[in-house]
Amino acid sequence: MLPQAHDVTAERRVETTVGETTKLGRAVVITSGKGGVGKTTTTANLGTALAQRGARVALVDADVGLRNLDILLGLENRVHHHLLDVLEETVTLDEALVPDKHGDNLFLLAAAQAREKDEVDTEKMRALIEALRERFDYVLIDSPAGIEKGFKNAVIGAEEAIVVCTPEVSAVRDVDRIVGLLGNRFRPQLIINRLRPELVKKGKMLSVDDVNAILRLPLLGVIADEPQIIVTTNRGEPLALRRDTATANAYHAIAARIAGEDVPAPTVELKKATFFERVFKGVRS
Repeated sequence: MLPQAHDVTAERRVETTVGETTKLGRAVVITSGKGGVGKTTTTANLGTALAQRGARVALVDADVGLRNLDILLGLENRVHHHLLDVLEETVTLDEALVPDKHGDNLFLLAAAQAREKDEVDTEKMRALIEALRERFDYVLIDSPAGIEKGFKNAVIGAEEAIVVCTPEVSAVRDVDRIVGLLGNRFRPQLIINRLRPELVKKGKMLSVDDVNAILRLPLLGVIADEPQIIVTTNRGEPLALRRDTATANAYHAIAARIAGEDVPAPTVELKKATFFERVFKGVRS
């Protein structure tokens, strides 16, 4: 059974001393069920975009045994301690948090690379996320694939969820299962990732409407399948560091929506058929 999110007040506040309260940050799990749909890329780019807005952001790699978030951020050489070191109290949280090299507001808590998901104490994970919420405006938790203990560890301290789905039948089915496990308590919202307009136009890929018709979730935005994402990922430089492509701007628009701004959900326009495409289509028909 899925563990319940930790109870907090509507204002997300916690008592510190008599008559005083401090605001807790928002803990958001980024999940999908299926592997390879871009959860880690989404986590890195949204964390970067939120940090560039001035928010203090902690990224938690909950994919124990398959650490990748540090690579996407270009921090692999700076990771000396990891999540399990903190949970097992061999180091402090401050010793394990890795500051981003591109700005002052973003920090990474890396996953253990040579350990197993079953070694994570779920209740200690809840306490760790709450400790991070006391220090950061946003805690984004990169969930592993699957619905076993790794998933449960990732959601235990979260109060919100972003589900990432590619426009494929198998991915949509897996997300539908995840949404059923999350329930309404986590207020799941949807990012459709790796949309290819040319395939949608040819009827070879699900459209945004197709995905929405099945999942019926609030849409945060749509991200195109842009080759530049792979290039920047290999460099350890999230695309959201830039503002010179539509996809980079889409990540920033989604970050603005997460922050509560009333901006339209970014989408990917289907290109109109050229004159020759229309002519040849008429000839073939």
